[in-house]
Amino acid sequence: MSKKNKNKETVVTDEVATKEKKDTSKKKPSKVENSINRLQSELEKEKDRNLRLFAEFENYKKRTQRERIEMFKTAGEDVIISMLPVLDDFDRALLEIEKSADDSLLKGIELINNKLKEVLQSKGLEEIGTKQGDKFNADDHEAITQIQAPSKTLRGKIIDVIEKGYVLGDKIIRYPKVIIGK
Repeated sequence: MSKKNKNKETVVTDEVATKEKKDTSKKKPSKVENSINRLQSELEKEKDRNLRLFAEFENYKKRTQRERIEMFKTAGEDVIISMLPVLDDFDRALLEIEKSADDSLLKGIELINNKLKEVLQSKGLEEIGTKQGDKFNADDHEAITQIQAPSKTLRGKIIDVIEKGYVLGDKIIRYPKVIIGK
């Protein structure tokens, strides 16, 4: 090899060595650094997942607590609904007994009727106060029939209440059945 070629090779070799030094000065992340970065990102993902699970669990607890409260409010709804015809029968019986002259019978039936109503009221049952002359509202009343109003003032109003309506807690369990005037 000639000196000229040898000098060219040395220059080229020096350039390659300088280039390799520059590349190593940039430093590629080592395996340990890669592992640390990967583990930190996994840790962040798990923290986020844990936080979401915790929030989800808190929402679940609140929802089940609300459902439990509502269940207790209306736990005896079926039993109370089945007792409503008995209340209706007591009201009809009282009307008929008032016509007779037997005061002791009337007092006995009133006593039983009041006690039954008090027990049901303690369980959350309330009567919907609907009376003759009230304005008819389709959201609050159930119209059985519509008859000719005896006076112009009763048009569109309640003429008679056939069955009383009841509320249990905040829920209407039976709408009052009424006759309205046209």
